Amino acid sequence: MRYLLCACLVLLVISGCSPEDNCHGLQNSGTLTHILFIGNSYTYVNDLPGMFTKLACSGGHQVQTGMAAEGGWTLAQHAVSDQTRAILQQQKWDYVVLQEQSEIPAIQSNRAQTMYPAVRSLVVRIRAAGAQPLLFMTWGHRDGDPQFGLPTYFDMQAQLSAGYMGISQELNVPVVPVGTVWLRSRTQATSLDLWQSDGSHPTEQGTYMAACVFYAAIFHQSPQGLGYYAGLDQNTAQTLQSLAAETAPK
Repeated sequence: MRYLLCACLVLLVISGCSPEDNCHGLQNSGTLTHILFIGNSYTYVNDLPGMFTKLACSGGHQVQTGMAAEGGWTLAQHAVSDQTRAILQQQKWDYVVLQEQSEIPAIQSNRAQTMYPAVRSLVVRIRAAGAQPLLFMTWGHRDGDPQFGLPTYFDMQAQLSAGYMGISQELNVPVVPVGTVWLRSRTQATSLDLWQSDGSHPTEQGTYMAACVFYAAIFHQSPQGLGYYAGLDQNTAQTLQSLAAETAPK
């Protein structure tokens, strides 16, 4: 129910490194990466931007993250939102992450009619602002989405991946493949508990996995060996780091 508490407002949350995040010595390093996350509850449940910030700090990277998110929002809503536009323009971002509503990318007609036009519009604005757009490939529902002809998780994940990769290739926008790593975990680490009881939103393990994949994608480094575990036990955190490490350049 946590995500429902934030469902009424577009959020702007700025997270940065602090000594409490094990970022001693980084405050005056002169290198600060600014990352804006645009999405919905898949982004703000468990505070993915904040978790990523702390993970980055533990790896020696000073970052500041912002978040524009509202429960259930689509990228089409963000594309016409004055609030999202203002957040995008309020400072110089290095990366802007786009996360679509959980079902739309998996349904061919919906992604063609709503997601793709919105991504095209947002990417133009992001690039005009001097930032690098990134697509946040999400994960399928635990039990698929039978009402849309996706009876299993695996069916839904295949269509989600196709949806994100299609617009990625058209616009030459990198994909952060969280959904791909989530899929890999189903065969390599079956003891993980990635979904909340609703079968959709991520547990802390799921969000930590996403943070690790973002770390690999943005810094082009493996997250293996990082000391920030987000409150998870060491073995679980290291398993998630290992899964995400496969997305880092060799």
